[in-house]
Order: sequence, then C-alpha cells, then structure tokens
Amino acid sequence: MDTFAVTIKGQIVIPSKIRRKHGIKKGTKICFVDKGDEIILKPLTKDYFEKMAGILKSKGKLTQELLQDRARDKEREDKKWQK
Repeated sequence: MDTFAVTIKGQIVIPSKIRRKHGIKKGTKICFVDKGDEIILKPLTKDYFEKMAGILKSKGKLTQELLQDRARDKEREDKKWQK
C-alpha cells in the first residue's frame, strides 16, 4: 500500500503504475464516491462508460412506449382533421 500526502491545494498524486493500469491520462475526469469511512476514486474513461452502457436493461421498452405514444398522437390528429 502506497501512502501520499495531500498538498495545501488538496491535490494528491496517483502513482504512474495505477494511472497506466486504469487509463488515467491528463484531463481524465475522476469520480469520488464517499462510502462512509472510505473514498473510492473512479476514473471516468471510455472503458468506464462502455461497461456502464446497458446496465439498466430497458430492452427497448422506452423506445416502444415512445413509438406507441406517437402513434396515438397521430391518430388523434388525424381524427381532428377529419371532422
């Protein structure tokens, strides 16, 4: 376990070995997760977002609902113009 001091500006140094392993480069955003007595740092890299994609598993339900809603709207508009 490596230990590091926090600077007066609140900065820390992430060791290069860990940066390379997790794809952290200049400009990479880091998410801080407060878990009570722990702080978890998660790099918000392309890999992170690819892993998170599809996590909610909607299986297209929202898309189907939207299409059905639009079809109902179209029917109402058509009926409105037929009168």
